[in-house]
Amino acid sequence: MPKANLADLYSRALREAFGKLNPRIMIKNPVMFIVWVGTLITALLTLNPNLFGRSSTSAGFNASVTVILLLTVLFANFAEAVAEGRGKAQADALRSTQTQTYAQRILADGSEERVSSTDLRRGDRIAVSAGDLIPADGEVLEGVASVDESAITGESAPVLKEPGSDVASSVTGGTRILSDNLVIRVTADPGKGFIDRMIALVEGAERSKTPNEIALTVLLAVLTLVFLIVVATLPPPAHYIDSPVSITLLIALLVALIPTTIGGLLSAIGIAGMDRVAQFNVVATSGRAVEACGDISTLVLDKTGTITLGNRLVEEFIPVQDHSVAEVAAIALAASIFDTTPEGKSIVRLAEKLGATLPFDPQTAEGVEFSARTRMSGTDLPDGGEFRKGAVDAIRGFVRSRGGQAPADLDAAYEQVSRLGGTPLAVCQNHDIYGVIYLKDIIKPGIQERFNQLRRMGVRTIMLTGDNRITASVIAKEAGVDDFIAEATPEDKIQVIQQEQAAGKLVAMTGDGTNDAPALAQANVGLAMNSGTQAAKEASNMVDLDSDPTKLIDLVTIGKQLLITRGALTTFSLANDIAKYFAIIPAMFTSTGIGTLNVMGLNSPQSAVLAALIYNALIIPALIPLALRGVKFRPLSANQLLQRNILIYGLGGLIAPFIAIKLIDLSLSRL
Repeated sequence: MPKANLADLYSRALREAFGKLNPRIMIKNPVMFIVWVGTLITALLTLNPNLFGRSSTSAGFNASVTVILLLTVLFANFAEAVAEGRGKAQADALRSTQTQTYAQRILADGSEERVSSTDLRRGDRIAVSAGDLIPADGEVLEGVASVDESAITGESAPVLKEPGSDVASSVTGGTRILSDNLVIRVTADPGKGFIDRMIALVEGAERSKTPNEIALTVLLAVLTLVFLIVVATLPPPAHYIDSPVSITLLIALLVALIPTTIGGLLSAIGIAGMDRVAQFNVVATSGRAVEACGDISTLVLDKTGTITLGNRLVEEFIPVQDHSVAEVAAIALAASIFDTTPEGKSIVRLAEKLGATLPFDPQTAEGVEFSARTRMSGTDLPDGGEFRKGAVDAIRGFVRSRGGQAPADLDAAYEQVSRLGGTPLAVCQNHDIYGVIYLKDIIKPGIQERFNQLRRMGVRTIMLTGDNRITASVIAKEAGVDDFIAEATPEDKIQVIQQEQAAGKLVAMTGDGTNDAPALAQANVGLAMNSGTQAAKEASNMVDLDSDPTKLIDLVTIGKQLLITRGALTTFSLANDIAKYFAIIPAMFTSTGIGTLNVMGLNSPQSAVLAALIYNALIIPALIPLALRGVKFRPLSANQLLQRNILIYGLGGLIAPFIAIKLIDLSLSRL
């Protein structure tokens, strides 16, 4: 998605920062609301320093405090507005792809009527032809056509769409059909389509606080209330020791003590997390989903397309019993002639290369599609002849049902392929098994290192595959996953997710088919492929526009980076408060013995207060780039991350204010 022009982004964010001064908006952030109220009170004291009784501070000092507090609030609002602005820029780019179009709606009698896209409703059938914009989200019912999805995915290569396919039957409104014709069933009402949801989500219109954000907000509110009570009880003892403090100094002390840094940046950190996900071409349905990625402890991954390259190709034909390689090639060709998958096409190519020919006319035959239930596919002839290829145990059962028996050396061929890490498919004609097809799986480069990183972070990986146990174990060992489920069915996916969740773990998985929808809905984080079915997209809480299953690993990294960033800046903010405390408290009581605690050697009470408040205001915009970019992620354990946060952000947050406040105090004393 295109980046917004920085000048436009910052100017719009600055305008919105003033707009967010609305009390109804400010009260949503308890910490900054206290600062905002303090700004109003010091502004009144600027007009009349003795408004609440005789004051020891001048109107000029009160005005300085007012300006600094106002800047503190504006900087916090600016941080949130910048984060929101990046999402709005992405939303504007998406909105530009939406235009009101016309569609040919198919009526019950088969006739067509021309209607506006805004008049289409879920369940309507529409006809689209080459050159037309697809007016709404839907499922292909009839036809095969190329569709340009570059407006959504950024990829210029057209995508083939056809009915009855888990990965090619879903179409998105706003994309353009390039060739042929399609009949589509509309699956979303106007304003509720995929692009509409994307716009609302990246723009932040539907953003709600995550559980962790709510918990941290409550903690910050409690800390603010505690410090408010502490500061409110200071005047009596201060008066008793003959060192009365003004309202302005009390407000300055309160602002210095409450965690304004994390309070001002908390929303920006959460919004930036969703923005980083969007930059990966993934649409998250909520900030909760992004945050959940950081808490994931188990990844459930399909082998094909995620761990392996996806397109298994035939490597060899292995005959059994007394059959020859040529006979296996001929039967494999007959069983695969209607198979349009990359695997099926590679079988046809190798068989033809070996000189195999079809023993029948394809025009008179009928293809049998693969299904997860039968786990085989093939060809039926009019005279009753049956050619099948599929999982070895499925073909064994098929042959037995036809009165045949599996040859004795079938298991040896099966194990030979399995121990090589390949997928064995048996081929048969009627009741006779001819041999085994060796399909070779290729592990994705670098996948083992990525699993090692996840392991160091405490994330367990489970591979699901329809392959037999021997093949699955070889692939699992080579890829470096922690566990695997062989010969997995759609029900197994839900079962393994439920078992992990019962053990108190958060689970993430990917999927693209209708049969993946229940498991995607069950998982804490479900990543659906954009090329998948509408059911899969609706069941998941994230959609990958590039349809790359390995992105789930990247999303775990982004989620953990979000949590690490929030933790680091919270640690920094609380450490800051200690330094500001030592700057202001001694300065407030310089006429008493407590004044000897002025360990920083600050010039005067006024310069100490102003220096602390100036630092308090400036640190917020200084940390905006870090909040938006995120703390650099490293694959460490929770204990290692805690130690790193304390050493870098805790110790750094303690030292930096002392240095900065002292330098600001020196500058103010010269003025």
